[in-house]
Amino acid sequence: MKYQRELDVAIHAVRRAAGVCASVQKTLGSSTLRKEDRSPVTVADFGSQAVVCHALQEAFPEDPVIGEEDSAALRLPENESVLAKVTEAARQALPAAAPASVCAWIDKGNAVGYSDRFWTLDPIDGTKGFLRGDQYVVALALIVEGELAVAAMACPNLPREIPGGPEKGVLFAAWRGGGAFQAPLADAAPAALQPVRVRTVATGAQARLCEPFESQHGSRRAVAAIADRLGVEAPSLRMDSQAKYGVLARGEADIYLRLTSRSGYIENIWDHAAGALVVEEAGGTVTDAAGRPLDFRRGAQLDRNAGIVATNGLLHDAVLDALGAAE
Repeated sequence: MKYQRELDVAIHAVRRAAGVCASVQKTLGSSTLRKEDRSPVTVADFGSQAVVCHALQEAFPEDPVIGEEDSAALRLPENESVLAKVTEAARQALPAAAPASVCAWIDKGNAVGYSDRFWTLDPIDGTKGFLRGDQYVVALALIVEGELAVAAMACPNLPREIPGGPEKGVLFAAWRGGGAFQAPLADAAPAALQPVRVRTVATGAQARLCEPFESQHGSRRAVAAIADRLGVEAPSLRMDSQAKYGVLARGEADIYLRLTSRSGYIENIWDHAAGALVVEEAGGTVTDAAGRPLDFRRGAQLDRNAGIVATNGLLHDAVLDALGAAE
């Protein structure tokens, strides 16, 4: 496989980062900062980004990484205690971690512009879900010449559908032209990867729709209107994070809509890159609300796209038609 080493490194990195997140979750307490947009940033966000970026630095030192976090807030004197906790968390995966090296690893993810080959990372996608003890994902994707090439998503709280092992904790992986797979998060060795495919549902009445858990992450009124036009009868599945892409890829949902009601809102690539490849390689389709492919040649944001539509493929045209009619 062309990207075998990249896939191996990505799987190893998100698994270790997910272990850090799970450990921090047990002792989270009040160790949070708040960014300017008021979304909570936890010790686990920083620790996860440090662990993943360290792995990428070691394996692919020339590859830029567009990540969600930076260490600026951690370096402030008033946040010294938080940096100490981040360093302690990172040491679970990287015993030699020190405050300075942790900040440097986090800032490995500070690229912003497009390159012909780069990674994009969300160290905790679904931070509010993480804080609630609900769904969150460590999501990593490689983009080569504007095309999604490799994806790995660690979903520590997602229920498993494959026999044996723990009841939750799933890893999704995909590579361009190679298919999409899942494995127990505790055992993501190549032999444990099992193929996943979208459901072959072709009518709205048979479909199940997935949407964000947080109401501010999408217009529930718009989604309800689309569901009504399609004749969807099943209640929507609401969850945080790119876990929505995972459940679509393995056939628990057939449509995922993210239709924001915020004027001028632009999606970030790390919120969708890994999940989009998993769905596409599972046989599904991912576009924006106008049916355009997601454009990963624009740096950190999808500024040429508006809205996200992911489906099992068979329903995609019907969903886009319903969107057009609603508008």
